[in-house]
Amino acid sequence: MRRDRAPRRLTVDGTVWLWLIRHVHPDCRTVLSLRRAEHRHAQLRLVFRDGPGRIVAGYPFGRGDVASAEGDVLNLNEPGVVRRFLEEAAARGLLPTAHGVREEDAWPLYDALAAPTPTAPAED
Repeated sequence: MRRDRAPRRLTVDGTVWLWLIRHVHPDCRTVLSLRRAEHRHAQLRLVFRDGPGRIVAGYPFGRGDVASAEGDVLNLNEPGVVRRFLEEAAARGLLPTAHGVREEDAWPLYDALAAPTPTAPAED
């Protein structure tokens, strides 16, 4: 059985990332923390705050589920979902390069990942 507080490992292009999910109160937020294994003190925290049209916890959703009123449910316990957030954060230049914690609103990244993929027009 996995310990909830133990970071999980994710290898992307030869770089080992450690990630952890936690749910925090009193202001009801879910936090996805990402850091490189070799740079333990440079951390990115993607914060999902509860709000209108934004769902971070509670029935019928499980621990690690985040959703919008119109969008898909993304489960932060799935390595593929975490990788997509990591790649989107990298594309936006959000990954920390120096000692310290960088905290970012995760909803813009969620919106990019949950947006419908445009389909190519059908050929006749």
